[in-house]
Amino acid sequence: MMLVARFIHILGFTVWIGGMFFAYMALRPVAATVLQPAQRLPLWAGVFGKFFFWVWLAVALLFASGFHMMALLGKPPAYALVMLALGTAMLLIFAHVFFSPYKRLQRAVAAQDWPAGGAALGRIRFLVGANLILGILTMCVGALGPLSG
Repeated sequence: MMLVARFIHILGFTVWIGGMFFAYMALRPVAATVLQPAQRLPLWAGVFGKFFFWVWLAVALLFASGFHMMALLGKPPAYALVMLALGTAMLLIFAHVFFSPYKRLQRAVAAQDWPAGGAALGRIRFLVGANLILGILTMCVGALGPLSG
């Protein structure tokens, strides 16, 4: 059962962190240079609309598989607790993005209010950057934690 939980865990963080990396490091710079706000902001609203479904699914898989693995271990090692803390922080940041600036972006795109949409997208960009850093750190803790003890 541990092998299945690990597979699900790896799948979950690959989708979430890989998606953030792609969006932040590849899509964002190109969209910013080749698209005007009237095209760029609807693109981002649409991309987030598709991606956020997968993030919610990944979050559910990550927490379910993580808690399952910790239960199998009995007393979880320190690195697992660090991963839980970082993952919880990531979830809270993502939930804030989803329920606040992303909703503002959707409203701004619907109203064709490009300045408001740009402000919402800027906030999302900052928070996704922070979550990407936390996600990479969490992956490193998970990969290196078992080797430390």
